[in-house]
Amino acid sequence: MSTKRAFNFCAGPAALPTPVLEKAGLELADWHGKGLSIMEMSHRSADVVAVCDKAEQDLRDLMAIPDNYKVLFMQGGASSQFSMIPLNLMTGSGKADYIVTGQWSKKAWQEAKRYGNAVVAASTESNNFSSAPSQAELVLSPDADYVHYCPNETIGGVAFDYIPDTGDVPLVADFSSVLLAEPLDVSRFGMIYAGAQKNIGPAGLCVVIIREDLLGKAQACTPTMFDYKVCADNASMYNTPPTYSWYLAGLVFEWLKDLGGVDAIAEINHRKAKRLYDYIDNSGFYANPVAIANRSIMNVPFTLADSKLDKLFLQESEAAGLLNLAGHRSVGGMRASIYNAVPEEAVTALIDFMADFARRNG
Repeated sequence: MSTKRAFNFCAGPAALPTPVLEKAGLELADWHGKGLSIMEMSHRSADVVAVCDKAEQDLRDLMAIPDNYKVLFMQGGASSQFSMIPLNLMTGSGKADYIVTGQWSKKAWQEAKRYGNAVVAASTESNNFSSAPSQAELVLSPDADYVHYCPNETIGGVAFDYIPDTGDVPLVADFSSVLLAEPLDVSRFGMIYAGAQKNIGPAGLCVVIIREDLLGKAQACTPTMFDYKVCADNASMYNTPPTYSWYLAGLVFEWLKDLGGVDAIAEINHRKAKRLYDYIDNSGFYANPVAIANRSIMNVPFTLADSKLDKLFLQESEAAGLLNLAGHRSVGGMRASIYNAVPEEAVTALIDFMADFARRNG
């Protein structure tokens, strides 16, 4: 099957691989000859359990997740984790350090303040979140229950170029917009979480990868559905999970493995990002506000020489089949999110369009 599709640069819900959508379409009404859709099947059935188990194993394979980590498929997106994390982990000293480098890490910190002593260990808000702090700038508390940060801020396109060293304090990271984009040493983290709608699958699912020794510490007031140990003990099926999102995530994992895994997609991602940043830097018409060392390979914000041209740029780019290039409403400008499923041809088409637009309007 060959499907003509536009190039989708949306930050989330984001582009999904065309082969995944085509396979899901073929299986939509009659999954594997069962006469019904997988979204109609009981989550307790052997077929659905097998699909879910395979998805978890494929993710473990892709990320080389150590055996002493649990993989949870939860609901509520990454934003629900902003509450779940302090409820489950801020239970020793009642203190946690937050590194604030953009809107998402700031929201995580603001939510955590409701449950304990959430301390800002570093913030780059003074430079409009255009960089990440260095290790030397982090003011960390040795008695913190955990340190939280966001390795890749989707809105500002700011990425860490290192993994913070937190000593014996567990490191918790919001990998929503960069999970599976490049290799990652999971053992450096106490917990990793990621909303699905970037590189994993459709919205409705959140993947949590948590070290086993961090389970079973939830505050007494923690809702049962928010307790990581309850989720782990019930194989993410304490209640009915978002089975169709889980199934589609499994198809994405299969697609990524067939492509050659995370190492292979990382090469593609770095190539895409370099080409786009190189064009922006040399254009004389477009600009990227992020410190070079902290530029995201997934989310590329850029501005035009004259902001009065923004509306025309978006109108013409959409007409050209380049969709969802508007920057986040909080910052304006443009943003191209070039996740795993965005092909290199999309970046080529975007650069060609940007060059033509600059020639006509520069």
